[in-house]
Amino acid sequence: MEPSSRLELVKRGISFTSEQVSTVCEALHQAGNCDKLQQFLSTLPPSELFKGHEAILRARALVAYKKGYYRELYAILESHGFDPKYHPELQEMWYQAHYNEAEKVRGRPLGAVDKYRLRKKYQLPKTIWDGEETVYCFKEKSRNALRESYDKNRYPTPDEKRALAKKTGLTLTQVSNWFKNRRQRDRGPGAQHKGCHVNK
Repeated sequence: MEPSSRLELVKRGISFTSEQVSTVCEALHQAGNCDKLQQFLSTLPPSELFKGHEAILRARALVAYKKGYYRELYAILESHGFDPKYHPELQEMWYQAHYNEAEKVRGRPLGAVDKYRLRKKYQLPKTIWDGEETVYCFKEKSRNALRESYDKNRYPTPDEKRALAKKTGLTLTQVSNWFKNRRQRDRGPGAQHKGCHVNK
């Protein structure tokens, strides 16, 4: 049954098991359909929303992020230990939400130094970080793969970026941003002398 069909049944008062609810959340999440996801979550009783099923929590986190409910997002991300395979996506939401809040307060886009300071101030909760040291939010092995690719080609094709994303476990956006930021750093003054910050 399609997620949209299940949604109609929920509207009619037909209930589902927690596993079925999780399946619908996962399907809508993967489809990137935030509006339908929010609509589906709104039909669930509070007891279902707070049971701690990971697919439901991730769905709630995505909706909170997309709608700008950042306090709710942080609370969700800090409340549950998520499977490591979802960490890159959740880490990106954590940091981007803090960036968005800061940009709204300051009334201007953030620079690389601003973002660095925010990452220092709002370090990742252990629930979405496995404890491995990261450099600029990336694990060292992922960073090494990016660096090797960068040494060969500073302007990778979309296909090469997708392959790197798969290899490193990062999102396509993270890979693209890393290359863009690295090129900017290399063009800047004193680029060869800048050190790397390691989040502990």
